[in-house]
Amino acid sequence: MTSSRNRARLAYKVRYAVRHPDLILPYTRRLARDTWLRLRTRDHVGYYRAVMRSDTARNPYGAVGTPTHERWMALGQMQFDYLLEHGLRPQDRMLEIGCGNLRAGRLFIEHLDAGHYYGIDISPDILFSAQETLTRYKLQDKLPHLTPVRNLTLDFLPDAHFTVIHAHSVFSHSPIEVIDECLAHVGRVMAPDGFFDFTYNETAGAEHHVLREDFYYRPQTLIARAEAHGLAARTMDDWRRTGHKQSKIRVTHPGRG
Repeated sequence: MTSSRNRARLAYKVRYAVRHPDLILPYTRRLARDTWLRLRTRDHVGYYRAVMRSDTARNPYGAVGTPTHERWMALGQMQFDYLLEHGLRPQDRMLEIGCGNLRAGRLFIEHLDAGHYYGIDISPDILFSAQETLTRYKLQDKLPHLTPVRNLTLDFLPDAHFTVIHAHSVFSHSPIEVIDECLAHVGRVMAPDGFFDFTYNETAGAEHHVLREDFYYRPQTLIARAEAHGLAARTMDDWRRTGHKQSKIRVTHPGRG
């Protein structure tokens, strides 16, 4: 969903507070917590890892942006259905960047052949919750890989291996240098006929962030970063019909179509 609103501007915050006075105290508490966490960490990944630790301790569902179990189930199904419509096959080898507690991953794991799902996340805490999801849905025999990472260089993964790479609501929480790091390396692990889908918060106005947790980008900025690393990229307009608030871009090797 595209918007030209700059949520970082004071005028926007004041108008929003007037319309939603009940959210002022929760926002203030989050601002204080986030400021403290930023002071204690060296970079954005370390900071957001601390955010996830705090959020997961309160509610693992809320930590991945879906505070109720029903919404968690629905959003996971939405992601799965979309990739299924785009030809996701049991034999595909899938890498999910920011797999969280397997909101969609549980469905991918069930659909894919055993050993064909690889989920990574910067938060060990949310991966503990992911292990509980595997047990709850009896997916142990599918032998999924779940790995914590310090960055998005993907240097421990094999060349040209993954036919489907997926990152839902990861770049929406990432500054441009983290996105650029991922785009600089994702082409190496993507199979020649593979693709990388990611969602992001889209803006038609000035690019900005809120609390260094939510980042807003113009699509041309992200497409240009992919192209700078020798990849092709295009917006996925059919994603909009899902009604999800974020937009989606697909990255491929040049010439794949």
